[in-house]
Amino acid sequence: MNRLFGTDGVRGVANADLTPELAYKLARAGAVCLTKQHRPRVLIGRDTRLSGSMLEAAMVAGFCSVGADVVSLGVVTTPGVAYLTRQTGADAGVMISASHNPFPDNGIKFFSRDGFKLPDDVEDRIAALVERPAELPSPTGAGVGRLSDGQSYAEDYLRYLVGTGARARGLRVVVDCANGAGYYLAPRLLAELGAEVTVIADQPDGTNINAGCGSTHLGALQAKVAEVGADLGLALDGDADRCLAVDEGGREVDGDQIMGIIARRRKEEGRLAQETVVATVMSNLGLERYLNETGIRLVRTKVGDRYVLAEMLENGYSFGGEQSGHIVFGELATTGDGLLTAVQLIKVLVESGHPLSKLAAPIQRVPQVLVNARIARRFPWEQNPAIGAAVQHVREQMGDSGRILVRPSGTEPVIRVMIEGLAPEEELIRMANSVVGVIERESGRAD
Repeated sequence: MNRLFGTDGVRGVANADLTPELAYKLARAGAVCLTKQHRPRVLIGRDTRLSGSMLEAAMVAGFCSVGADVVSLGVVTTPGVAYLTRQTGADAGVMISASHNPFPDNGIKFFSRDGFKLPDDVEDRIAALVERPAELPSPTGAGVGRLSDGQSYAEDYLRYLVGTGARARGLRVVVDCANGAGYYLAPRLLAELGAEVTVIADQPDGTNINAGCGSTHLGALQAKVAEVGADLGLALDGDADRCLAVDEGGREVDGDQIMGIIARRRKEEGRLAQETVVATVMSNLGLERYLNETGIRLVRTKVGDRYVLAEMLENGYSFGGEQSGHIVFGELATTGDGLLTAVQLIKVLVESGHPLSKLAAPIQRVPQVLVNARIARRFPWEQNPAIGAAVQHVREQMGDSGRILVRPSGTEPVIRVMIEGLAPEEELIRMANSVVGVIERESGRAD
């Protein structure tokens, strides 16, 4: 049986896969699993997708129907929900967002009272209760939950972010808000730091989130940095838990490079616990080589900032993240935070006095390609002999000069094939496509 929850909550096409009925059931089950009080309080936020209000209304009804009071934060970032859940003493938090996915998709992710994403076993308990609605309470009269407006809460989150940074007076910054949840917070945050801010993709209309903008489409940001002569470009995704950068020359600085830059600075300041960075299996070999050269160890996890954070918490590490721009500052936040990442990167720039290009230059990325195999349905691809033979053939071709990683997406109907190595990029693409072709063929044959 497939899990209801993927690697980052429950996602699907809004009103088709992720229906108001399912959102209602998730709210009822989540309230009972995550709260112990007689009258718990839950915070709920959303990004700018057209379907967000619909799903929020369904979840509010679900929470109130089991006796939970709900505070609606309105449009706010995912890490903002996590921070405010913990800061206000709420019993749980919910974000309605599909992050970097296109606007027809949406998603629901829960946070526990301490601001952390849920472990798999808690998600599974919620999923089980969704299937057993008769076990959930249905209070009447004064026992029904209340809804209140909490949109002003975002001011507390903004003040917190400003307090972690450094004055950036005169720094020219372009920020791409992805027409998403950070569209009003990001410009205000950078202005509070003293930067000269140029803003793009800050006019959400419900359908343009991530559309040719944000951390998955850097072209517009690169062009604007060149046009205005900025020192730095920053790109958020739809719910602002990711941040990628562009240097003053318009070159991309990805999450691996951002981690390398900040990790080195933290090591120099004695603020990198156990001189270790936690990253995922997707992080580039170039990052690992750079960290090793600077005396920093790299520990890898499964893909997903929740797994990065779990490794950090279990072993006392303080810093980690993903190539995609999810960066986790263990002493400052409970989840990846694009705005916090922007603040901390700017702090390094200001304090070092170096341009971003100089800081990023030593982190030389090994050529890496990622190709998605579109699948019609989930199937046991790991046990498929044809797929196994195709992967083994690539491994033999590459030898010790690279690696291949095959993994299913937790948010889309695809299997991702990543190949990294010293061969020419066109050769890496050819090898990746050969495996993708086999996966798609075998997917079509699956029962």
